[in-house]
Amino acid sequence: MSYKFSKYQGLGNDFILIDNRHSSETIVTPEQAIRICDRHFGIGADGVIFVLPGQEGTDYTMRIYNSDGSEPEMCGNGIRCLAKFIANLEGIGKVNKTYRIHTLAGVISPQLLENGLVKVDMGQPFLLAGEIPTTLVAADEKVVNHTITVAEQAWAVTCVSMGNPHCITFVEDSDAIALEQIGPLFEHYSAFPQRINTEFIQVIKPDYIKMRVWERGAGITLACGTGACASVVAGVLNNQCDRLCTVELPGGFLEINWSSEDNRVYMTGPAELSFIGSFD
Repeated sequence: MSYKFSKYQGLGNDFILIDNRHSSETIVTPEQAIRICDRHFGIGADGVIFVLPGQEGTDYTMRIYNSDGSEPEMCGNGIRCLAKFIANLEGIGKVNKTYRIHTLAGVISPQLLENGLVKVDMGQPFLLAGEIPTTLVAADEKVVNHTITVAEQAWAVTCVSMGNPHCITFVEDSDAIALEQIGPLFEHYSAFPQRINTEFIQVIKPDYIKMRVWERGAGITLACGTGACASVVAGVLNNQCDRLCTVELPGGFLEINWSSEDNRVYMTGPAELSFIGSFD
């Protein structure tokens, strides 16, 4: 059987989008997702995203399989791509259109803007250790500027969940980090029972930071939307950056605003169609 797909990317974080609106079960298995994400023997992507029927009053449901077959709770770059994909499926070009998307991280609301960007209400960050989850401190405590040892080196880390878990550490030079070596050690660190996404942040100025990321289940990627959000939250908690901040990633830029009015995090950035096709 042949399936149609659309390939989208958000700052180089690329996904295979599949119209799964006819069923509440994904039409591709995690094992199949691994094969089609392979950049040499498949289509190539950081993950496969499905648009399924809405539930609990939402417009649609989003599910994701990472390139290793694991299923994350949410993906910031991915949900911007999903919003553009849904608009194309509906055959609309309306701006200021907002969707309510059911995810494993709760209801997320992306809005299509006039300039081609997508603004996403990412919800409130979770800061308690039990919410992330991590065993670094007691479940009802925050992990802020907490020192751990990874690869025989001390790292001051702050942990934030945007519906998925993040460990943020501030460094002098993010480009100097050997991600392919240190990333897996953070991801599988014993104090993170569900593994962890790890962001290495260089503060250029209070309203501008550089970020490199090792994503749980995907490895090195060019961008991570939830990671950018978590990093700005961590920066505010550590008095390192402003609530309204530009985040520079290898694939481009995101504007992040951790609102002091409603405590919600808003992410604005691009999402673009790369190509369409089909696979067996």
